[in-house]
Amino acid sequence: MALQVHRPTGAFIGASWAALLVGAITFMVGLWNSSMQLNEKGYYFTVIMYGLFASVSLQKSVRDRMEGIPVTGIYFGLCWLSLGLSVLLLAVGLWNSALTSSEKGFFAMSFLLSLFAAVTVQKNVRDIALADAQSPPTTPEEDA
Repeated sequence: MALQVHRPTGAFIGASWAALLVGAITFMVGLWNSSMQLNEKGYYFTVIMYGLFASVSLQKSVRDRMEGIPVTGIYFGLCWLSLGLSVLLLAVGLWNSALTSSEKGFFAMSFLLSLFAAVTVQKNVRDIALADAQSPPTTPEEDA
């Protein structure tokens, strides 16, 4: 039995990309405008990049398993560990920073929005590819 995947709507695709851009750009603008030292800015930049990669990798692993594509347990576990570590690293960094509570909340929320949006964008990319592979090719006459 083949898994039937429906193509996501344009609105959902647009909302996912918009959430990713809003989350990531606001995080970066916050870093740029922050009075932190350059090494602190580099730390938070690295944490968000690590978190984005971990969330996309975890989503891909979950989807691969769902579709019957083998994923080793060690890789699957490392994906979960990486995602957890990125959130923990952000939390520890913000807890120990000299930022105000509102700034800490700003960075935490834009970080979490970015992680969630990265997962939805990855899901949409995968759904579109699978839906395109399942639909029969059309001729120009059929499109008219």
